[in-house]
Amino acid sequence: MINTGKFTDREWEEIASALSGETEGRPELMNRFMAEDNNEVEKKWKVLRTMNEDKDINVDDAWNKVSSRIDIAGAAEGREPAGFIFMRSTFMRVAAVALILVGISAAVLYIVSSDSLSKKIVVATGDNQVNYRVSLPDGSSIFLNRNSKLTYHSNFGRHSRNVALAGEAFFDIAHNPSKPFTIDAGKASVKVVGTSFNVITNNPDSAVEVFVRTGKVMLSDNTGDKNLLLEPGYVGTMDSKISEKKLNGNPNYLAWQTRSLVYNGQTLDIVFRDLKRVYNMEIIADDPAILNETWVTTIDNTSQETIIRIICTIYNLRYTKDGDIYHLVRK
Repeated sequence: MINTGKFTDREWEEIASALSGETEGRPELMNRFMAEDNNEVEKKWKVLRTMNEDKDINVDDAWNKVSSRIDIAGAAEGREPAGFIFMRSTFMRVAAVALILVGISAAVLYIVSSDSLSKKIVVATGDNQVNYRVSLPDGSSIFLNRNSKLTYHSNFGRHSRNVALAGEAFFDIAHNPSKPFTIDAGKASVKVVGTSFNVITNNPDSAVEVFVRTGKVMLSDNTGDKNLLLEPGYVGTMDSKISEKKLNGNPNYLAWQTRSLVYNGQTLDIVFRDLKRVYNMEIIADDPAILNETWVTTIDNTSQETIIRIICTIYNLRYTKDGDIYHLVRK
């Protein structure tokens, strides 16, 4: 970190590319970098490249390790830790390049800091990453759906249990009546002491939606004027205009986690909607009458190619694929 000024932004990008295995890098530049590398960056980079996206992330432990190394390095030289200053400048640009090179499908864990007392931890999932587990220091577990982001501070659980969610996630919250667990869901907030439930913040109509599996959940608008107490089996919807709850009638509500879809005569328009949410499949029927056909087959953790072939076989259809979209027509 001390020697960041010895390389230009362009050189940092070349170094990141070489360390990630995308290019060999210029020998002169890499030799100069290795001569200045007193912190075994190359060794740590290799560890980063071997990250397994199926493993749980304990973000609190990760931050503590990084923070302690920064503090030790700063104390050894009798000055303030340089980590936060560095993360606000060159490091953020290099880290962005590195994360892209490591792999788009991998979950991204990064730390944003405006000062030494305010450290924000963010875990984000990509387009093809589903059911990604994040373990919190209090024993709670959060499972992120694709294209979702969880944010909280590094001192989570010390005085309070607050997180923010953009997207969709399933929460399994450790019981602690003295420290309620609160979720900032954008247009609404969720408050519990210990339960399991699903939260969606990116519905097409923008309303926040909560489904409770166990325990009780309080769903409130941002003014605190409207509140819904949700019990197991209920779905609550909330924004500045909507405040309603009803019993869940969709057996596949949590299928994005299980990847198992069960049907007993639903029409294909419902099946295709579920396949979009669970398997990220975009299916378009060129003949609208196809959508009125009924479906009774269970889809259990099956590949997209197998699913589309089963549909075509059952209903005597054929398909073409345009990018990521399947088009169905009658034979």
